[in-house]
Amino acid sequence: MIQAIFQYQFLQNAFLTGLIIGVIAPLLGAFIVVRRLSLIADALSHVTLSGIAASLFLSKSFAAFNGLNPLWLGMGFSVTGSLFIERLRSVYKHYQELAIPIILSGGIGVGVIFISLADGFNTDLFSYLFGSVSAVSRSDLWLILGIAVTVISIVILLYKELFLLSFDEEFGKASGLSTRILHLVFMVMVALVIAASMRIVGILLVSSLMTLPVAAAMRIARGFKQTIFFSILFGELAVIVGLFSAFYLDLAPGGTIVISSILLLLFAIGLKNWQSVRN
Repeated sequence: MIQAIFQYQFLQNAFLTGLIIGVIAPLLGAFIVVRRLSLIADALSHVTLSGIAASLFLSKSFAAFNGLNPLWLGMGFSVTGSLFIERLRSVYKHYQELAIPIILSGGIGVGVIFISLADGFNTDLFSYLFGSVSAVSRSDLWLILGIAVTVISIVILLYKELFLLSFDEEFGKASGLSTRILHLVFMVMVALVIAASMRIVGILLVSSLMTLPVAAAMRIARGFKQTIFFSILFGELAVIVGLFSAFYLDLAPGGTIVISSILLLLFAIGLKNWQSVRN
């Protein structure tokens, strides 16, 4: 039964891609949640949608853009959106959270315009919105693997700096950290992971994989490193269960992965409550 999933290359691509995303999305999600920036994933996912819709419009309207992988333009839009968020955070120094809804609104607006120009929703756009097991190509897998290696390497090299930035930014500034550059690097990493994750989870649901495993991990972890470990563990479990469910039930993987994440969250909450009653 399990062998049936791996007899086709596109299913192998989807499964391997899902395993990679199950690591990098919760990994960055742990820092995002601690910094109280959970909605940033939603904002950048909508900006990514604009890039995807723009790519589909260009492919349809201009022969020179035929064969253009929408992932590239979506990634470009996402990174650009992250740079704008950082810029707006510096403009609204006392109301930095305003940057997120501004970019989110702009992403939705631009996305709707390009969707209209591309004559509405089609199968390709639907797969980007909610994920698709069959949409992941081998080139997508290699691209996502490259992003994963880059993100994990940066987190390992800058772990102490990112940790300090997340828990005590003012002390970090006083210690001589280049907080602005660190913010920028972190935001670009988040943008790349969101763009990479949309093939499996879908643009509208990708923020769930960055926050729900972290929410579950925070109920049982003791310390930040444990939170990262359990976040990745729950993320991998959600992806594996979600992909198997999507394949055998013929459903969009984004939905099954998110529901799996919610079930794991409920399990973690229940386990914590049971431990509290027992003690």
